[in-house]
Amino acid sequence: MATSVLKRKSGVIVGDDVINLFKYAQEHKFAIPAINVTSSSTVVASLEAARDKKSPIILQMSQGGAAYFAGKGVANDKQQASIAGAVAGANYIRSVAVSYDIPVVLHTDHCAKKLLPWLDGMLDADEAYYKEHGEPLFSSHMIDLSEEEVDFNIQTTAKYLKRAAPMKQWLEMEIGITGGEEDGVNNEDVDNNSLYTQPEDIYNIHKTLSAISPYFSIAAGFGNVHGVYKPGNVKLHPELLGKHQAYVKEQGGLKEDKPVFLVFHGGSGSSKSEYSTAISHGVVKVNLDTDLQYAYLTGIRDYVLKKKDYIMSQVGNPDGEDKPNKKYFDPRVWVREGEKTMSARVQEGLVDFNTAGQL
Repeated sequence: MATSVLKRKSGVIVGDDVINLFKYAQEHKFAIPAINVTSSSTVVASLEAARDKKSPIILQMSQGGAAYFAGKGVANDKQQASIAGAVAGANYIRSVAVSYDIPVVLHTDHCAKKLLPWLDGMLDADEAYYKEHGEPLFSSHMIDLSEEEVDFNIQTTAKYLKRAAPMKQWLEMEIGITGGEEDGVNNEDVDNNSLYTQPEDIYNIHKTLSAISPYFSIAAGFGNVHGVYKPGNVKLHPELLGKHQAYVKEQGGLKEDKPVFLVFHGGSGSSKSEYSTAISHGVVKVNLDTDLQYAYLTGIRDYVLKKKDYIMSQVGNPDGEDKPNKKYFDPRVWVREGEKTMSARVQEGLVDFNTAGQL
């Protein structure tokens, strides 16, 4: 069981527990789904799914998702809403996660160059939390400089890893662009060749970052695209990840067959065989977002369509003109329907990635 390698068995895990969980995942050929959360409701849906499937889970907030946590009416010209929302979301997750009796990795998603002030603000919060509690607020962060020159990407990532290392905080980085569009970052028109990372780059990153800290992972491009597209329109080549691992092992003179912790971005809409191949080559984290957004909608959509005649007014429905409708329009009722359908889709991912039953 995965909990056998963890000092903290439930709630938000950090430091050695994170790396030990990822090592266990590689050894036992499973990956942990990373769920983009934007509210307490989506957090609950994700935690319920992981609890019911006896699985670890990664909860992550994007820059836009974090701002939504703070409120769409809060100014964000200096990333203040995204920083405040991320910190609020992190504290909320830390408060409730332990109640679900599962280990949770608390993460933040893509941080492009223009969003680095957001990452800086979160690291400020991490360091303040570390001074008081001996651990960072977040388990990990992601820095995504894949649109920049490779040298700038690696050196800037190294700078941030040096800041995170004293806290034993994990840092995920990306090399090779993920196509499609997500959270305001649009890569729909990039050259397809940019979607495939070269093994030399993976080795260079691994060599540079390993000298600083072992707490890092690489999101390498193998044709990944955000969103869901018609079958055949996206050509994934997860077998390339195996070549990356072999190259790093050979060039670095390493003993491990899978020395790199890899991340699968753009996971929505991919086939089970593509997931399995990627996981067999050392992927420990798979991002899921688009499928879950749609799943959340379906529960609310179906409820509204089914109960339409009971939510058109506060009083009066097919059962009588004087019948109250509060029990139908109460947000706790219809929001819960979205949580149910989202949770069911998260459970599918846990099964697909072989995460179910690992606790």
